[in-house]
Amino acid sequence: MIRKYFIALICIMAIFSCSSNKAKNRSSKELFINAGEEPKTIDPTLSGNDFVYPRHAFETLIIKGKDGGLKNGVAENLTISADGLKYTFNLKTNAKWSDGKLVTANDFVYALRRAVDPLSAAEYTSFIEYVKNAASILAGDLPKERLGVRAIDDYTLEIELETPTGYFLDILTYPIFAPVRKDIIEKYGDKWTLKPETYIGNGAFVMIEKSPDSKIVMIKNTNYWNKDEIIPEKITFVMMQDPTLALAGIKDGSLDFSVHVLSQDIENLKKQEILNIAPYYSTLAFGINNNDKILKDIRVRKALSLAIDRNYIVEKVALTAKSPTSAWVPVGAYDVEGDFRENGGEYLDISKEGYSNNVAMAKQLMEEAGYPNGEGFPVLEYKTTSDLIYIQVAEAIQQMWKENLGVDLQIASMEWAAYQQMRKDKDYQLIRTLWIGDYSDPMTFLENYLSYRPQNYAAYSNGIYDRYLEIARNSSEQSVRMEAMHNAERVLIAEDNILIPIYNPSYPLLVSKRLKDYVVTPMQELQFHYAYLE
Repeated sequence: MIRKYFIALICIMAIFSCSSNKAKNRSSKELFINAGEEPKTIDPTLSGNDFVYPRHAFETLIIKGKDGGLKNGVAENLTISADGLKYTFNLKTNAKWSDGKLVTANDFVYALRRAVDPLSAAEYTSFIEYVKNAASILAGDLPKERLGVRAIDDYTLEIELETPTGYFLDILTYPIFAPVRKDIIEKYGDKWTLKPETYIGNGAFVMIEKSPDSKIVMIKNTNYWNKDEIIPEKITFVMMQDPTLALAGIKDGSLDFSVHVLSQDIENLKKQEILNIAPYYSTLAFGINNNDKILKDIRVRKALSLAIDRNYIVEKVALTAKSPTSAWVPVGAYDVEGDFRENGGEYLDISKEGYSNNVAMAKQLMEEAGYPNGEGFPVLEYKTTSDLIYIQVAEAIQQMWKENLGVDLQIASMEWAAYQQMRKDKDYQLIRTLWIGDYSDPMTFLENYLSYRPQNYAAYSNGIYDRYLEIARNSSEQSVRMEAMHNAERVLIAEDNILIPIYNPSYPLLVSKRLKDYVVTPMQELQFHYAYLE
């Protein structure tokens, strides 16, 4: 692992060395972007969090524009049935694949059937579950051919839903709804994404180079239907986790954008005007494994939450945090009127003045649970990714729990791939839980805790919670939906305490002063279709 990282670092430094010499002379339409470490996959159907590559190489029916609003992608127009269940899309007849072949409705049918195939192990199947029969197909109860999607003709696609879903068009912007080529995948199997000549997309850019743990290079797709609106001629995505190296690249002009920022550099970077703290539709929490015997005691869970000084963490530790919170759904989710979070309020008194009283209640709860001053309570283990900020937050909470409750906490950090597998295996007591909303409905934060969801890594099961969310999913009345989701969140956080929300982050980014018109949404979506260097 060390040797692999060292080799990758040398490769990245070599890229920077060459590009640094050319930085002052390179075209304003050639970008160098650090979007993070090597993606698990760049297959649009299978990808989980690594969307930046599929978003640039593929295009969905509906896309997000420069202003973050929805606009037609491959779809020329659409109609929605009166009952809200059938979406009929007329496709652009000039939409092409990067090899020049025409994009057809059958390309979408193949892609969506592939997504619901249990053998595919796609990560974002929660989005597909809105399509008729998808959940039953994923469970192995129906064949994938029964999915509610069909090609009426080459340029007309129909998608039928299980229930009316007002935010379905938002969901359609995600790569799992992108078309893929049946002939390519059947010929090359899971290796189709590894080489430029087989990574055939229909998006604004086409991959011309892929070096593992080093870089992915894309150029403008000359067969893209809207190529004249695309500004960059070439984008080099470098892969690095070292924020110090990224900062050096921004300063010497060899890098234009980076997602990695050292928290201790925040104030200094603000002065240099190379830091962009972008809005972030997210919540950071300590997740609890519902199978853990010690943490099954609700009194212990509540005590651990009450004993955290969230204001201290926001003001002294997580310097880019937006606000402390005791709730799961952040500000930014809509309600019948206004904002879901602002209407719902907090579940604890998270004011500075209320903290001492919270600690007193926490001590009382631990005593009631049989652990006065932490006596007889076992050492807890918290698992997190290797990002420094999350380790620092955990260390602060470690000290708070020790001082307030006499509880010891061990912290284990790991690389992203190992963390993902550990989470999937539910091999933890406490875990770093960061969720970024995918759309502006509160459901995006709540649905992962349905008892039957594969993404329910907490092993949480509560029939009342499930029922509230089923009401929200099946109703077309916003007042009914929102009331049900407020009730569901109350069960999840106030009653069962399966999560310990800590704060709502912001999204710190290193950005060259020369880079203009890049797009970063509160959902952490990165788009460089219109970006250029001034």
